[in-house]
Amino acid sequence: MFPDSSTPESATTGEGRFRVNANGKLLDVWLLVRCVSCDRTSKLTVHERAPVRSFDPAELHGYRVKDPELVASRLLDPLLARRNRFTLDWTDAWRLHTSSARLDEAWPIQVEVVFEDPVAVRPERLIAQGLGLSRNEVLRRIKCDIPLRRPTSAGFTFTVIAGD
Repeated sequence: MFPDSSTPESATTGEGRFRVNANGKLLDVWLLVRCVSCDRTSKLTVHERAPVRSFDPAELHGYRVKDPELVASRLLDPLLARRNRFTLDWTDAWRLHTSSARLDEAWPIQVEVVFEDPVAVRPERLIAQGLGLSRNEVLRRIKCDIPLRRPTSAGFTFTVIAGD
């Protein structure tokens, strides 16, 4: 994760801890993260001065028990990232595994992409790296039902057609 500053830092949620502070009938909720490089802990504001009644009971319970799925969903929330001025670093977080069949053989080739984690990635970059093609060649040779230049975190299928 990189805060919007001149010095990028990497952070992790560690065990994924929320801190909940009650002030009368208002709650503050923070997600605690630890900097990988300096080992300092920081707080990301999840909710600030929110009325207790505005929370879904299951969500509130998740904050109290430090639910790992809730930690992940909040950390991946683009509104939380914008409000706390950070971006997630997905460098080396994804890889396209291709079959041993060479691209010079049977045409067309159908490929299915499945995400184990909701990592937002531009399909053209994923395909280019996985198949060893240039991004321009990906745009020429790949047929897909989703936009190749828009980030997605949902699985998709594409077809590779023969090159010229």
